[in-house]
Amino acid sequence: MINLLLPLIYLAFISLGLPDALLGSAWPAIYSDLSVSVSYAGIISIIISVGTIVSSLLSDQIIARLGTGKVSVVSVALTAGAILGFSYSPNFWVLCICAVPYGLGAGSIDVALNNYVALHFKSAHMNWLHCCWGIGATLGPYIMGISLAAGGSWKTGYWYIAWLQLVITAVLFLSLPLWKRYESLAEAVSPNKRGENSSHVDRFANPSAANLGETSGGSNPQARPRPLKLSQVIKIRGVKEMMTCFFCYSILEQTTGLWAATYLKLFKGMDAASAAAFAGMLFLGVTLGRAVSGFLAIRFNDQQMIRLGIVLAAVGLVILLIPGSAGLAVWAMILIGLGCSPIYPAMIHVTPLIFGKEHSRAVIGVQMASSYVAVLAMPPLFGLIASNLSVGLLPLYLAGALVVFLLMQRRLSRLQLEP
Repeated sequence: MINLLLPLIYLAFISLGLPDALLGSAWPAIYSDLSVSVSYAGIISIIISVGTIVSSLLSDQIIARLGTGKVSVVSVALTAGAILGFSYSPNFWVLCICAVPYGLGAGSIDVALNNYVALHFKSAHMNWLHCCWGIGATLGPYIMGISLAAGGSWKTGYWYIAWLQLVITAVLFLSLPLWKRYESLAEAVSPNKRGENSSHVDRFANPSAANLGETSGGSNPQARPRPLKLSQVIKIRGVKEMMTCFFCYSILEQTTGLWAATYLKLFKGMDAASAAAFAGMLFLGVTLGRAVSGFLAIRFNDQQMIRLGIVLAAVGLVILLIPGSAGLAVWAMILIGLGCSPIYPAMIHVTPLIFGKEHSRAVIGVQMASSYVAVLAMPPLFGLIASNLSVGLLPLYLAGALVVFLLMQRRLSRLQLEP
């Protein structure tokens, strides 16, 4: 049963990645076709991000009501419908309307699948799960590029992706009985394993939130935990530090991804075409790194994988600070990507161990929301710094995020050791 379910989870995460880079790859064709300003991409991006943040924050209640399988089906169906709407959009404002379900569909499935894999599978599977996202994020622009190169419009590219999403929706819908059987089995087994880390969880929980794990079934040990309000989740000891970690990680990954080409062109003197091509080295490093990290995670634990990622990213930033060669800067981007690759999956996978299985779904929800807030706010903030000061400050901006991340990780480690 597990062997059948895991490929479906990977497929769902490929579908999560498929639309993520589509807007950027299609926008040069979209804004000229619709006769709008090139800057209007930011409006659509903000709508999608806000929808994803809202969906992530509500995910605990949604998943508690529907279950992981149904949330996956509904979420992929929402994004499929939104992308299909993009393919028929006659003007910019219809794109904005379609961006709402586009964002809402992304948040809950991200939380649901991450939490499910964190609870029921090994760290290696979590790394490969996020590698699947990278596959989807790579395939989306590739399909759009094929459509445009063949003489089609950006709408045709969105149409192809929409139908791929609809096929994945159908596959996930047909798999619902499998989800139900496995979730029932997991609930039956979990009470027997509850004592494995209960003392750790009790020690780490905030005394002011002592009843957060109370279940709706009273004394029934198999009852599901009640969904938590945002105010309750934040009161759990260590959650603020973990949210800050996710915020800082997203600064490191997303700011590098957005500004790498500009940095290579304006600060390192690389020509525009080469800078655009080499800027993708970060995400190549992330995707390949997660494939390799899956095998390393068989040997090393989550904390060791996080430390490895911090070291690699720090080395990449040091190299990026070295004056001179643009080629050296490209290798630095690859190293930063390799450093990012194990950090995000390991932080999610360790969440149930740190905060307890009964809290993990809610905590992962605020983790995802923190990431999306960083994606929404921090790359544009560096844009202001670059335009008013210098794009050459990019390594220092990223280093600041990495230092805060390291401090929060050390704080989390101390909290875990405290009685």
